[in-house]
Amino acid sequence: MWWGRPPLSLRAIGEAKTPTRDIIMASRSAPVAHLNRIATAVPRNDMHRRFVEFAESRLRARDASLFRRMAQRSGIEHRYSCLGPAGEPGTIQPEDFYRIGDFPSTATRMAVFERQAPKLAEAATARLDLGRDRQNISHLIIATCTGFSAPGLDLELTERLGLNPSVERTVVGFMGCYAAINALKLARHIVRSEPDARVLVVNLELCSLHFQDTTNLAQTLAFLLFADGCSAALVTAEPRGFALDSFHAALVPDTAELITWNIRDFGFDMVLSGEVPGAIQHALRAGASEVLRGTPISAIDLWAIHPGGRTVLDAVEYAFRLAPEKLAVSREVLRRYGNMSSATVMFVLEAMMREARSGQQGCAMSFGPGMVAETMLFRAVTAGAAPDQTAEAREPVPAL
Repeated sequence: MWWGRPPLSLRAIGEAKTPTRDIIMASRSAPVAHLNRIATAVPRNDMHRRFVEFAESRLRARDASLFRRMAQRSGIEHRYSCLGPAGEPGTIQPEDFYRIGDFPSTATRMAVFERQAPKLAEAATARLDLGRDRQNISHLIIATCTGFSAPGLDLELTERLGLNPSVERTVVGFMGCYAAINALKLARHIVRSEPDARVLVVNLELCSLHFQDTTNLAQTLAFLLFADGCSAALVTAEPRGFALDSFHAALVPDTAELITWNIRDFGFDMVLSGEVPGAIQHALRAGASEVLRGTPISAIDLWAIHPGGRTVLDAVEYAFRLAPEKLAVSREVLRRYGNMSSATVMFVLEAMMREARSGQQGCAMSFGPGMVAETMLFRAVTAGAAPDQTAEAREPVPAL
């Protein structure tokens, strides 16, 4: 889609002044950025069942009954937290961290983020098996919306991984669940302008640090979704994995209040309206041609949709009139891990990359504050390009 002026006609392009023609020719020769491989990790502590029991105990009887039914229908069976497993020495127990009437301050939560985030990021990145190639990493992009400090995760991870100290670092902060698509978009721009660039992209979220002391049913249901997780990915011009073809951001008018994420005295406070799925469905149905750049829906083989919740996936399925199996990977990630904010769509892409066949076309999509749908079209250029991980290696790993 062209913004501003309409595109030049073929005749006008031929008659254009040299600078314009040079720009057009340069854009045609830009290298194609490829998402070569992805690795993922989550902490050891599966908190989902314990959270459901805790939340039920805080609600009034009628609300607790409704919450229990919603939890059963959520499509989530496991969620992981950086707060330690019960009885494990040397870790912070959820019961100690979240004491009724005495929930931790933002400062306390950020102190835990500073200790735990680098460990989980290192665990995920280790699975990329960079080896000697780590010295050739030219750019490091980190996306997170659940913790901040300076010097921050970018510098600590550079040291932990033994990256070149002169690596170019960028932090994509506080953009919410769609930040992974923005990070890949930035990596693509880097590779297209610097063909030799090797970009390490890390999405890390510790959502379990931001539960609120509440007996409000709507807010408790929002907390039912979120969990901790991390992805690490390599983006280069090498034709392996997924070719990153194009990106499109769709801003849904008059929906800014539906998803909000604000820093408060007791952590980061989220508002997640029940109107979100309906707004997504309406916006995608109206803007399908722009999102897909004219590609027929039937031509999209891989639908890497951010599993923001069961009803969000339902909304995308209805908007594009997809067969249920098209979103099977996204639903499986939701079942196994919950919503890990920006890292979640990367878990979906990682699972798809292991099974993708060369030539398949895909559409990735995430949603977040604004309300915005960030979308990406991609192509599988090689089959099974994910790291060769055993089933055991793909299981949750501890944040050491």
